Amino acid sequence: MILTATVMGLGMHHGAWRYRDGDPFDQTDPAYYVQIATTAERGGLHAIFLADTLDVSEERFARPNLGALDPAVVLSVMAAHTERIGLVGTSSTTFNEPYNLARRFASLDAMSRGRAGWNAVTTFVPAVAGNFGGLPLPAHDERYARAAEFLDVVIGLWESWEPGATVGDKAGNVYVDPSRVHALDHVGPHFAVRGPSTLPRSPQGRPVIFQAGASEGGRELAAQYADVVFTAQNTLAGAVEFRSDVRRRAVAHGRPADSIKVLPGLLPVLGSTTAEAQRRKDTLDELRGIGPELEKLALRVGVPVAELDLDRPLPVDKIRANAGFRGSHGFRDAAVGLAEREQLTVRELLYANGGGHLQVVGTPEELADTAQTWLEAGAADGFNLMIDAFPSGLDTVVDHVVPLLRRRCLFPQDYAGTTLRAHLGLT
Repeated sequence: MILTATVMGLGMHHGAWRYRDGDPFDQTDPAYYVQIATTAERGGLHAIFLADTLDVSEERFARPNLGALDPAVVLSVMAAHTERIGLVGTSSTTFNEPYNLARRFASLDAMSRGRAGWNAVTTFVPAVAGNFGGLPLPAHDERYARAAEFLDVVIGLWESWEPGATVGDKAGNVYVDPSRVHALDHVGPHFAVRGPSTLPRSPQGRPVIFQAGASEGGRELAAQYADVVFTAQNTLAGAVEFRSDVRRRAVAHGRPADSIKVLPGLLPVLGSTTAEAQRRKDTLDELRGIGPELEKLALRVGVPVAELDLDRPLPVDKIRANAGFRGSHGFRDAAVGLAEREQLTVRELLYANGGGHLQVVGTPEELADTAQTWLEAGAADGFNLMIDAFPSGLDTVVDHVVPLLRRRCLFPQDYAGTTLRAHLGLT
């Protein structure tokens, strides 16, 4: 089982900043990230995963922005204080240039000795466009067409130095074999990039590519390019379908099915007893308040807040009739699927949804049972843990959940190697 831990502000739960001990602005303190990284590495987690937020429109200063700092900078701090754990940062293909991004993550990969990963996303929050020239956010299909070309360029730059290009022969005065370094000379609809990269290949060949997207375009992009897929799935049947579909598509692109790993998000709210876990969840929810969460749900499903009656079912027909929806299809479909399957009111959905991800409110044993069930059903290769509040949520995972999984022979006793690719079993 692969386990990564997501760092979003002070915790995935929007009440985390009030629930936890510590300064409300700890997310800007390097010591906060060092503590998280060293704890996760102590537990043998495969990687730390950072979100990226390019606008304040979703949080609107009511709570910490869930990805305010540049992930590559934060991960560099973490790299300096760890030796084995992988370091994965999110960065948009919609509002970046491929050459700069390729250089940034290749630099992180070099400085971490082969532990870097890039989570490639197409930005879906319309307000972000106001920070990048002010033109409207491109339509869904346009964003994915740009993303495919973006990935082609980035991979081409990362692979522009062949193995053996670095010689370093002092006596013979040969530093690099230029015949093994190739210009890219890419000219396409969105980009013109000469190349080559300024950096040689990393110890893992190139950074690991994560991708998050569950629409038709997202699935195709993942199947063609991704090493790891991060997805929002909160029902077992939906997760089995998604993983099977992505693996089938990968094979159609000439890739082995096992060359792509699928990690659904999993939000654990844990206690020593189920009742204690429920008290933690109730306290977090009370501190969060229902208004901000309702507003965020409205944004994520594409209807006005006024259409969401707390004590009535989700207006699924109106949600599906929104042909102009430009948000995340994965988050929207996960919320709608859970609401329909469990026949939930909007209020009940807010309690159970986990930000679009599978949520387990219970003991470490109950979390381990759920994870094992999903793994054995073919729903996942592991999970991206959406920690509810730091540091306590991560401490419980490392000190109580990981030992349980190891006793069940579901989680490795130690890292498989020195690079993120080795940890994940990727070539």
